[in-house]
Amino acid sequence: MSGSSFSCVVVGAGGISGAWFPPLRAEGVRVAALVDLRPEVAAAQVGKFNLEGCEVTTDLAAALKKHHPDFVVDLTVPEAHGAVTCAALKAGFHVIGEKPMAADMATARRMVRAAEKNGRMYMVSQSRRWEARHMLLRQAVAAGRIGKLTALNCDFYIGAHFGGFRDAMPSPLLLDMAIHHFDLARLFSGAAPAAVYAHEFNPHGSWYKGAPAASCIFEMNDGSVFTYRGSWCAEGCHTSWNGDWRVIGDRGTLLCEKDQLPRGQELVPGDNTPSFHRKMQDLELTPPPEMKTGMHGALLEMLEFLRTGKTPQTECHDNLHSLAMVFAAIASAKKRRRLVVNA
Repeated sequence: MSGSSFSCVVVGAGGISGAWFPPLRAEGVRVAALVDLRPEVAAAQVGKFNLEGCEVTTDLAAALKKHHPDFVVDLTVPEAHGAVTCAALKAGFHVIGEKPMAADMATARRMVRAAEKNGRMYMVSQSRRWEARHMLLRQAVAAGRIGKLTALNCDFYIGAHFGGFRDAMPSPLLLDMAIHHFDLARLFSGAAPAAVYAHEFNPHGSWYKGAPAASCIFEMNDGSVFTYRGSWCAEGCHTSWNGDWRVIGDRGTLLCEKDQLPRGQELVPGDNTPSFHRKMQDLELTPPPEMKTGMHGALLEMLEFLRTGKTPQTECHDNLHSLAMVFAAIASAKKRRRLVVNA
């Protein structure tokens, strides 16, 4: 353990909590209480992860008043994020929560206002950001290695037989998964979404009630275009869960596929020889240092904020833009027209 002196209250003992307790323990964060409407489920998690001294309770307000933690971890279902996070913020506590921020934009904006009004930090764990290959790709683009960015393409194809609630959702891909890819597009480009045209559909042979497939064209505010093609109903030849990426600039291209480190090509500097294809050379990208990934990476940014005041990259004002991409795409698909993305 790192010997952290921080404590937290965790709200939500569902399956996702199993991905949070190991990094919390690894960083020496004391889980003072686990709040859940199902005490028996919470008690089972306390025992499974050896959370010594952790109180099991159904009362968030009482737990906050009793333990006065350094921060709250909101692991509830999206529909409950607004109530839980706003209650913690209004009580004076910082919050780190699971994605998506909320089940609708009005609730998300209310959560942001609660963070502002109470002077507390609220950050969202967009776990795919904390991957060394993704940081390397972002750094290469930001450093101008492929020139001025013109386009980003992401392909995501998985035949996912979940069973349960996703099979009945009206927009399972866009609402439950695509925010990861949309947020990565913002990370890689450093740009914000401006407008979108989207089409959702339910392919032949689908086991979903709603639309598990979509194609989206986002206009970004730097003039680049982000194109997304995805399906949770594609059998065979699966892509990475992070998506397979092509990032194009006016002097080269970067690829990030199958969860491998990015690779690419750039124009040979100074070469102006007339030809159909200009001369290219492989980009030399230095492998990134090892880093904590997923929820662990998000947790480290929250702990860094508590120690130094440094703003996490996915604090709520920033993450609102990623969530806005999701709901703008869903609305565009329903209205069958281009829409402005309003965060």
